[in-house]
Amino acid sequence: MIDVSANDRPTLLLVDDDRTFAAVLREAFDARGFEVRIAHDVGEGIRLAGEESPEYAVVDLKMPGPSGLELVKTLKALDENTRVVVLTGYASVATAVEAIKLGAVHYLAKPADADQILEALHRDKGNADAEITPKPLSVARLEWEHIQRVLTECEGNISETARRLNMHRRTLQRKLIKRPARR
Repeated sequence: MIDVSANDRPTLLLVDDDRTFAAVLREAFDARGFEVRIAHDVGEGIRLAGEESPEYAVVDLKMPGPSGLELVKTLKALDENTRVVVLTGYASVATAVEAIKLGAVHYLAKPADADQILEALHRDKGNADAEITPKPLSVARLEWEHIQRVLTECEGNISETARRLNMHRRTLQRKLIKRPARR
């Protein structure tokens, strides 16, 4: 819990298209002493950040329109000191790497609670004791990871990604709509 006056509360920009999840997180962070502003897409997030650069940001990866990675890039361009955590239900190695390269301090898979997010926002170092999965990724998960990597290389362009993967565009869209395969 942060103990500060109302005028000195740290600002947190929360960008998630799940309105219920965003409302729950807003309450949780408000109770922890943050002044929370909510956006439900990247464009709205950019607008709010342009009005007042937040000290902290929690950004969902997959939303309608541009990906949350675009917002991470914009937030860091506006203020390199903004601490950004990317939160997603569509975790992949490719997007995690890109989020960190773009300036996010951490990348969390949903579901994550306010305490986990708060810890991630204040984490400056990696964890050498992180658990290593004892079994390799499934073929379905490897396919998902590869698609995500190529999609990232193509800057989110579905048609170009489908061409590079030698896959029909509609087939790729169906695969992207599905949740990632289990590890």
